[in-house]
Formats: sequence, structure tokens, C-alpha cells
Amino acid sequence: MEGKSRTRKIKSRHWLIISFVSLVLLGVIWTITTASLIWAYTDDESSRQSDAAIILGAAVEGDNPSPVFRERIEHAIVLYRQGTISHLLFTGGSGIPDERAEAEVGRDYAVAHGVDPADIQMETESRITEENLVNSLRVGEQAGFHTYTIVSDPLHMKRAMKLAKGLGMDAVPSPTRTTAYQTWRSQFPFLARETILYMGYMVKGWIDG
Repeated sequence: MEGKSRTRKIKSRHWLIISFVSLVLLGVIWTITTASLIWAYTDDESSRQSDAAIILGAAVEGDNPSPVFRERIEHAIVLYRQGTISHLLFTGGSGIPDERAEAEVGRDYAVAHGVDPADIQMETESRITEENLVNSLRVGEQAGFHTYTIVSDPLHMKRAMKLAKGLGMDAVPSPTRTTAYQTWRSQFPFLARETILYMGYMVKGWIDG
């Protein structure tokens, strides 16, 4: 009897090890697959005309946009000059006390580069991407917008578009063609972060669903 009990314990231990290893492998495969999808999506770009471009916020440096934010703003200005979009909708609040809102800095930069102030809307309360889009939708509805072009860094677009779809927005992607994330050393942390956040959003959707 003692031998049989020991055999059962060994088998049980083996199954636990196999189950654990299988879960780890599944997690690794899911992570790699998600990262690959995010990377592949960086080339997706729509030339559709929209009512407004939503420029997702990024850090500011006093009265100036950070290099990352500046690339997003300049890309949106190009779309505006081309006539692809008729309005700019800046997003982003203040990251720290006494710091200007990202949206305000973005608006000032766009006006200084020839965008008509009457063609600019903004929301100044959001801190994260989902809030950017939720608040933008509210502002856009008040302004009479129905279609949107979302502007952000290429590696950010997959998650941003999934969030937009979840909100029921009629939106298309337009990633920046230039980016402050030029090297693999700077791209890898961004990709890793986006992969984790995207997977988290998927899990949240499964739980809520």
C-alpha cells in the first residue's frame, strides 16, 4: 500500500509539473503572438477622410511637446494640410501639478504651425489611452464629429484601435511615419509595454464578457 501511495504521489507531481510547464509555454506563445500582431499592425494606415484626427497625448516639456508628442502633432498637421482631416482633436491632461496639459501644448504647437484655432478641439483631463479616447468621443459628439483618424506612434496603434473599436468609434489608424523610437533599444521596451497592456485589455474583455 505504501508503494502504491508513493507511486500516486509521483504521478500527481509529474502532472503538476507538466501542467505548469504547459501553462508557461502557452503564456510564452500568447505573448510572442501578441507582440507579432502589434508589430505587424504598424504598417496599417488609412487615407480615408475623417471629421477629425485624434492626437493621442504624450509627455510635454514645459511649453514644448516631447519628441514623441511632437512627431504625432506634426503628422496630424500633415493630414490637415492634405485635407484628409478637417479638425484636430488634442488629448491629454497634466502629468504633474503645475504642468500644462498635453492637449494645450499640442494645440499651441499646431496653431504656431499654421492650423486655424477654429479647427482645433481638445480635452484636458485624460491620463491614459482609454481616457484619451473616451473623452475625445464626448468632445467629438458635441462638435458634431462622426468619423475619426487616430494618430499615434506605430507600436501604439494596435491597442489604440482596439480600444476605439470597443467604444464603438468609427475610426481608422494613421501612425506617424517618423518616430522618436528609432532604435531597437528604444523600441523593445515600448513593444513590451504595449504587449502587456494589450493582453491585459483582452483579459479584461473576457472577464467583463
